Amino acid sequence: MSGTPVHSPPSRLRIAAFAPIGEEGRTELVESRIVQAISVGAFTEGERLPSETELSTLLGVAVVTVREALGGLRHRGLIETRRGRNGGSFVRPSHGAVEEVNAQALMAMPRVALADLGVHYEAISAACAEYACQRATPEELEIVAQILDEARDLERAPWRRRITEVQLELAALSQSVRLTNEHVRVQTEFTPLLALQDLDRSARLATHDALVAQIAATLAGDVAGARAAVREVVRTSVRWLVGFRAELLAAPQTEAVHATLEARNRGK
Repeated sequence: MSGTPVHSPPSRLRIAAFAPIGEEGRTELVESRIVQAISVGAFTEGERLPSETELSTLLGVAVVTVREALGGLRHRGLIETRRGRNGGSFVRPSHGAVEEVNAQALMAMPRVALADLGVHYEAISAACAEYACQRATPEELEIVAQILDEARDLERAPWRRRITEVQLELAALSQSVRLTNEHVRVQTEFTPLLALQDLDRSARLATHDALVAQIAATLAGDVAGARAAVREVVRTSVRWLVGFRAELLAAPQTEAVHATLEARNRGK
Protein backbone atom coordinates (compact mmCIF):
# COMPACT_ATOMS: atom_id res chain seq x y z
CA MET A 1 0.00 0.00 0.00
CA SER A 2 1.40 3.38 -1.02
CA GLY A 3 2.80 5.44 1.80
CA THR A 4 3.30 2.50 4.19
CA PRO A 5 5.93 3.63 6.71
CA VAL A 6 9.21 1.74 6.97
CA HIS A 7 9.31 0.26 10.47
CA SER A 8 12.32 0.48 12.75
CA PRO A 9 14.48 -2.66 12.29
CA PRO A 10 16.03 -2.57 15.77
CA SER A 11 12.56 -2.74 17.30
CA ARG A 12 11.71 -5.87 15.32
CA LEU A 13 15.10 -7.35 16.16
CA ARG A 14 14.58 -6.77 19.87
CA ILE A 15 11.09 -8.28 19.79
CA ALA A 16 12.41 -11.40 18.06
CA ALA A 17 15.49 -11.66 20.25
CA PHE A 18 13.46 -11.58 23.44
CA ALA A 19 10.47 -13.71 22.44
CA PRO A 20 9.42 -15.87 25.44
CA ILE A 21 11.52 -18.97 26.09
CA GLY A 22 9.06 -20.55 28.53
CA GLU A 23 9.89 -24.02 29.81
CA GLU A 24 13.16 -24.09 27.87
CA GLY A 25 14.46 -21.35 30.14
CA ARG A 26 17.97 -22.59 30.70
CA THR A 27 20.73 -20.15 31.51
CA GLU A 28 22.61 -21.11 28.34
CA LEU A 29 19.61 -20.32 26.15
CA VAL A 30 19.16 -16.90 27.75
CA GLU A 31 22.85 -16.22 27.12
CA SER A 32 22.41 -17.31 23.50
CA ARG A 33 19.46 -14.96 22.99
CA ILE A 34 21.41 -11.99 24.30
CA VAL A 35 24.44 -12.86 22.17
CA GLN A 36 22.12 -13.02 19.14
CA ALA A 37 20.71 -9.60 20.01
CA ILE A 38 24.23 -8.14 20.15
CA SER A 39 25.35 -9.92 16.96
CA VAL A 40 22.47 -8.62 14.84
CA GLY A 41 22.94 -5.08 16.09
CA ALA A 42 19.75 -4.89 18.17
CA PHE A 43 22.06 -3.63 20.94
CA THR A 44 25.29 -1.88 20.08
CA GLU A 45 28.55 -1.15 21.86
CA GLY A 46 28.00 0.85 25.03
CA GLU A 47 24.22 0.40 25.00
CA ARG A 48 22.33 -0.71 28.10
CA LEU A 49 20.41 -3.98 28.04
CA PRO A 50 16.95 -4.28 29.61
CA SER A 51 17.02 -4.78 33.37
CA GLU A 52 17.02 -8.26 34.94
CA THR A 53 13.32 -7.89 35.73
CA GLU A 54 12.50 -6.74 32.20
CA LEU A 55 14.48 -9.60 30.65
CA SER A 56 12.78 -12.05 33.00
CA THR A 57 9.36 -10.84 31.84
CA LEU A 58 10.28 -10.72 28.15
CA LEU A 59 11.87 -14.17 28.09
CA GLY A 60 9.43 -15.84 30.48
CA VAL A 61 12.10 -17.13 32.85
CA ALA A 62 13.00 -16.58 36.49
CA VAL A 63 15.06 -13.54 37.47
CA VAL A 64 17.71 -15.85 38.91
CA THR A 65 18.11 -17.49 35.46
CA VAL A 66 18.63 -14.08 33.87
CA ARG A 67 21.12 -13.12 36.58
CA GLU A 68 23.13 -16.29 35.98
CA ALA A 69 23.09 -15.68 32.21
CA LEU A 70 24.32 -12.11 32.62
CA GLY A 71 27.06 -13.40 34.91
CA GLY A 72 28.16 -15.78 32.17
CA LEU A 73 28.21 -12.98 29.61
CA ARG A 74 30.29 -10.83 31.96
CA HIS A 75 32.75 -13.69 32.34
CA ARG A 76 33.02 -13.92 28.55
CA GLY A 77 33.71 -10.20 28.35
CA LEU A 78 30.58 -9.41 26.34
CA ILE A 79 28.90 -7.11 28.87
CA GLU A 80 29.83 -5.07 31.92
CA THR A 81 27.71 -4.16 34.92
CA ARG A 82 27.73 -0.67 36.35
CA ARG A 83 26.31 0.24 39.74
CA GLY A 84 24.46 3.34 40.76
CA ARG A 85 21.51 5.38 39.61
CA ASN A 86 22.35 5.02 35.90
CA GLY A 87 23.72 1.53 36.25
CA GLY A 88 22.82 -1.72 34.57
CA SER A 89 24.32 -4.19 32.11
CA PHE A 90 26.04 -2.61 29.09
CA VAL A 91 27.42 -4.08 25.88
CA ARG A 92 31.21 -3.96 25.96
CA PRO A 93 33.46 -3.05 23.01
CA SER A 94 34.26 -6.72 22.51
CA HIS A 95 33.65 -7.59 18.85
CA GLY A 96 36.34 -10.28 18.99
CA ALA A 97 34.63 -11.99 21.93
CA VAL A 98 31.31 -12.04 20.05
CA GLU A 99 33.08 -13.54 17.04
CA GLU A 100 34.47 -16.35 19.19
CA VAL A 101 31.05 -17.10 20.67
CA ASN A 102 29.53 -17.21 17.18
CA ALA A 103 32.37 -19.37 15.89
CA GLN A 104 31.76 -21.88 18.69
CA ALA A 105 28.04 -21.89 17.77
CA LEU A 106 28.91 -22.59 14.13
CA MET A 107 31.20 -25.45 15.14
CA ALA A 108 28.49 -26.97 17.35
CA MET A 109 25.87 -26.87 14.59
CA PRO A 110 25.71 -30.05 12.48
CA ARG A 111 26.32 -29.42 8.78
CA VAL A 112 22.85 -30.73 7.91
CA ALA A 113 21.25 -28.29 10.38
CA LEU A 114 23.24 -25.41 8.90
CA ALA A 115 22.09 -26.30 5.40
CA ASP A 116 18.49 -26.64 6.60
CA LEU A 117 18.63 -23.22 8.26
CA GLY A 118 19.82 -21.79 4.96
CA VAL A 119 16.94 -23.44 3.10
CA HIS A 120 14.42 -22.00 5.57
CA TYR A 121 15.94 -18.53 5.38
CA GLU A 122 16.02 -18.65 1.57
CA ALA A 123 12.38 -19.76 1.33
CA ILE A 124 11.10 -17.02 3.63
CA SER A 125 13.29 -14.31 2.08
CA ALA A 126 12.31 -15.31 -1.45
CA ALA A 127 8.60 -15.25 -0.56
CA CYS A 128 9.01 -11.77 0.94
CA ALA A 129 10.91 -10.66 -2.18
CA GLU A 130 8.12 -11.85 -4.45
CA TYR A 131 5.40 -9.90 -2.65
CA ALA A 132 7.63 -6.84 -2.32
CA CYS A 133 7.89 -6.81 -6.13
CA GLN A 134 4.10 -6.46 -6.25
CA ARG A 135 3.56 -4.09 -3.33
CA ALA A 136 6.60 -1.88 -2.66
CA THR A 137 6.57 1.72 -3.89
CA PRO A 138 9.55 3.44 -5.57
CA GLU A 139 9.73 5.85 -2.63
CA GLU A 140 10.05 3.00 -0.13
CA LEU A 141 12.71 1.29 -2.23
CA GLU A 142 14.64 4.54 -2.54
CA ILE A 143 14.88 4.71 1.27
CA VAL A 144 16.18 1.13 1.46
CA ALA A 145 18.67 1.76 -1.36
CA GLN A 146 20.01 4.77 0.52
CA ILE A 147 20.57 2.70 3.68
CA LEU A 148 22.45 0.14 1.57
CA ASP A 149 24.55 2.80 -0.17
CA GLU A 150 25.59 4.30 3.18
CA ALA A 151 26.67 0.85 4.41
CA ARG A 152 29.21 0.06 1.71
CA ASP A 153 32.33 1.57 3.29
CA LEU A 154 31.48 1.05 6.96
CA GLU A 155 33.52 -1.09 9.34
CA ARG A 156 32.29 -4.64 9.91
CA ALA A 157 30.06 -4.21 12.97
CA PRO A 158 28.12 -1.15 11.75
CA TRP A 159 28.09 -2.64 8.24
CA ARG A 160 26.36 -5.80 9.49
CA ARG A 161 23.76 -3.74 11.34
CA ARG A 162 22.98 -1.71 8.21
CA ILE A 163 22.84 -4.82 6.03
CA THR A 164 20.47 -6.46 8.50
CA GLU A 165 18.32 -3.32 8.39
CA VAL A 166 18.17 -3.54 4.60
CA GLN A 167 17.21 -7.22 4.66
CA LEU A 168 14.49 -6.58 7.23
CA GLU A 169 13.13 -3.57 5.36
CA LEU A 170 12.95 -5.54 2.12
CA ALA A 171 11.04 -8.27 3.96
CA ALA A 172 8.68 -5.70 5.49
CA LEU A 173 7.90 -4.32 2.02
CA SER A 174 6.10 -7.61 1.32
CA GLN A 175 3.36 -6.06 3.51
CA SER A 176 2.71 -9.53 4.94
CA VAL A 177 2.77 -9.51 8.74
CA ARG A 178 3.19 -13.27 8.99
CA LEU A 179 6.03 -13.45 6.45
CA THR A 180 7.78 -10.43 7.96
CA ASN A 181 7.56 -11.83 11.50
CA GLU A 182 8.93 -15.19 10.38
CA HIS A 183 11.71 -13.45 8.47
CA VAL A 184 12.68 -11.50 11.61
CA ARG A 185 12.71 -14.70 13.67
CA VAL A 186 14.91 -16.62 11.22
CA GLN A 187 17.12 -13.59 10.57
CA THR A 188 17.78 -13.27 14.30
CA GLU A 189 18.88 -16.92 14.40
CA PHE A 190 20.96 -16.83 11.22
CA THR A 191 22.68 -13.42 11.42
CA PRO A 192 25.17 -14.31 14.21
CA LEU A 193 26.55 -16.96 11.84
CA LEU A 194 26.40 -14.65 8.83
CA ALA A 195 28.36 -12.06 10.83
CA LEU A 196 31.34 -14.44 10.75
CA GLN A 197 31.34 -14.05 6.98
CA ASP A 198 32.08 -10.36 7.45
CA LEU A 199 35.69 -11.34 8.15
CA ASP A 200 35.95 -11.90 4.38
CA ARG A 201 35.76 -8.59 2.47
CA SER A 202 34.97 -10.31 -0.84
CA ALA A 203 32.03 -12.08 0.82
CA ARG A 204 30.79 -8.76 2.21
CA LEU A 205 30.92 -7.18 -1.25
CA ALA A 206 29.05 -10.15 -2.73
CA THR A 207 26.29 -9.70 -0.13
CA HIS A 208 26.14 -5.98 -0.87
CA ASP A 209 25.96 -6.52 -4.65
CA ALA A 210 23.23 -9.15 -4.30
CA LEU A 211 21.10 -6.71 -2.30
CA VAL A 212 21.65 -4.05 -4.96
CA ALA A 213 20.40 -6.55 -7.53
CA GLN A 214 17.39 -7.46 -5.37
CA ILE A 215 16.39 -3.81 -4.96
CA ALA A 216 16.72 -3.20 -8.71
CA ALA A 217 14.62 -6.27 -9.49
CA THR A 218 12.00 -5.26 -6.94
CA LEU A 219 11.78 -1.77 -8.43
CA ALA A 220 11.27 -3.33 -11.87
CA GLY A 221 8.65 -5.76 -10.55
CA ASP A 222 10.90 -8.62 -11.66
CA VAL A 223 9.86 -11.50 -9.37
CA ALA A 224 12.25 -14.01 -10.96
CA GLY A 225 15.16 -11.60 -10.67
CA ALA A 226 14.43 -10.79 -7.01
CA ARG A 227 14.11 -14.46 -6.11
CA ALA A 228 17.34 -15.25 -7.98
CA ALA A 229 19.23 -12.53 -6.05
CA VAL A 230 17.99 -13.96 -2.74
CA ARG A 231 18.83 -17.51 -3.77
CA GLU A 232 22.36 -16.59 -4.86
CA VAL A 233 23.32 -14.67 -1.73
CA VAL A 234 21.90 -17.24 0.71
CA ARG A 235 23.44 -20.24 -1.01
CA THR A 236 26.80 -18.51 -1.37
CA SER A 237 26.73 -17.62 2.34
CA VAL A 238 25.89 -21.17 3.37
CA ARG A 239 28.73 -22.55 1.25
CA TRP A 240 31.10 -20.06 2.90
CA LEU A 241 29.92 -21.05 6.38
CA VAL A 242 30.28 -24.76 5.61
CA GLY A 243 33.86 -24.16 4.50
CA PHE A 244 34.70 -21.96 7.50
CA ARG A 245 33.12 -24.50 9.86
CA ALA A 246 35.40 -27.20 8.43
CA GLU A 247 38.40 -24.88 8.89
CA LEU A 248 37.51 -24.28 12.53
CA LEU A 249 36.84 -27.97 13.23
CA ALA A 250 40.26 -28.89 11.85
CA ALA A 251 41.70 -27.29 15.01
CA PRO A 252 38.81 -26.99 17.50
CA GLN A 253 40.79 -25.97 20.59
CA THR A 254 39.86 -22.55 21.93
CA GLU A 255 43.34 -21.14 21.29
CA ALA A 256 43.27 -22.41 17.70
CA VAL A 257 39.82 -20.92 17.06
CA HIS A 258 41.05 -17.60 18.44
CA ALA A 259 44.10 -17.73 16.17
CA THR A 260 41.95 -18.52 13.11
CA LEU A 261 39.70 -15.54 13.79
CA GLU A 262 42.70 -13.29 14.36
CA ALA A 263 44.21 -14.38 11.06
CA ARG A 264 40.94 -13.67 9.29
CA ASN A 265 40.80 -10.26 10.92
CA ARG A 266 44.25 -9.49 9.56
CA GLY A 267 43.13 -10.57 6.12
CA LYS A 268 45.24 -13.69 5.98
